[in-house]
Amino acid sequence: MIRIFYGENRVAIKAEIDKVLGAGYEVVEGADLALNDLPSVFFGTSLFGDKRKILIKDLGENKEAFSKLPEQLGTPHEVVLFETKLDKRTTTYKDIKDKVEIKEFKNAIDPNAGLVFDIYKMAKRDGKKAVEMLNKIKDEQDPYMFFGLMVSQALKDFEFRQGTKEKRVLLELSKLDNLMKSSTVEPFTLLQAFLLQVSSL
Repeated sequence: MIRIFYGENRVAIKAEIDKVLGAGYEVVEGADLALNDLPSVFFGTSLFGDKRKILIKDLGENKEAFSKLPEQLGTPHEVVLFETKLDKRTTTYKDIKDKVEIKEFKNAIDPNAGLVFDIYKMAKRDGKKAVEMLNKIKDEQDPYMFFGLMVSQALKDFEFRQGTKEKRVLLELSKLDNLMKSSTVEPFTLLQAFLLQVSSL
């Protein structure tokens, strides 16, 4: 069976993937797949059994491989496609939309969005106070949404004044984005470390 999960809420998508696939699933980078890889991914067996659990990331970015998705619908495996964006105008989408489970995960509207901006403004003056403010709301915050709001505030600052500090902040946010995607460190710990250094950038 093939499922497609897409949207901005990566936390919710990850939770749904874990619910559907459980532990020990294979991860395939869809953007790197060649056409001749598709049969082995969707129909190949493994040494550990006939039925596999597979997560394929960003297959939609690989237009050639994505166009062959209708030919893979008979897969005996549990397959989840994790897409950041899903182009509903494509012929492929129209061909499969009634044949696979497709689920969108939107970011919820954050009632603390204004407070997030206050935390970022405070970090530019006093990192310790900004961390204290974050600690009061972090239990009801999605760290990735919080990060996104900080990025939007930093971009506004850069549009207003394209100074050295604004450029450094954006560079550090870019590094933080990579860390949050790849590090095993708890996301809020990484966010706190960033807030502590903003005033000295």
